Amino acid sequence: MEQKQESGVRASSEQGVDEIDRARAREYALLAILLSRSPNTEMIGRLASLTGDGTPLGAAHVALGDAAARTDETRAGREFFSLFTGLGAGELQPYASHYLTGSLYGRPLALLRDTLQRLGVERAAGHSEPEDHVAVLCEVMAGLIGGQISGSNGIDRAFFDEHLAPWIGRFFADLEQAKSADFYSRVGSLGRVFVAIETEAFALSA
Repeated sequence: MEQKQESGVRASSEQGVDEIDRARAREYALLAILLSRSPNTEMIGRLASLTGDGTPLGAAHVALGDAAARTDETRAGREFFSLFTGLGAGELQPYASHYLTGSLYGRPLALLRDTLQRLGVERAAGHSEPEDHVAVLCEVMAGLIGGQISGSNGIDRAFFDEHLAPWIGRFFADLEQAKSADFYSRVGSLGRVFVAIETEAFALSA
């Protein structure tokens, strides 16, 4: 997704973004990358060096690193193809409309497009996926938190509550348990744990 400079939305900046929000943005960005395409050899190598701590998120990082260490670009690509490739063809349908209405191109997509228009965000050239794809939503969250997409204070929470919270936890749980998943099962675990942390943090700050 890209922010339209001609839209009148003020220019974005990373200034003033604290370290916790930078870390949150990095998690969303990582999920966006892994859910938009299969990792190449370079990325798998970087993932294999992930470390963590004793927290649930740290353990999810370690598990993802271990999974990366035992896969390669070809195997990860096959997993990605089996899980996600094609509208209606993969084991999972990573779209808000599918999870919330049982069909693609539903009302959740229309509502999301209205929100993205208000934010001055448009589909990047060459991208054909509907905007309610999980990778796109994670990418937008990364941009809102990191300052690449401008918005009012608390816009990341509002976007999460409206467009991710109603379904994304179920998606990550399904990915974690998917028959075709090994490496991507650990991506599902990371997403599930991270979304639970986000949900709890937003609830505590209400």
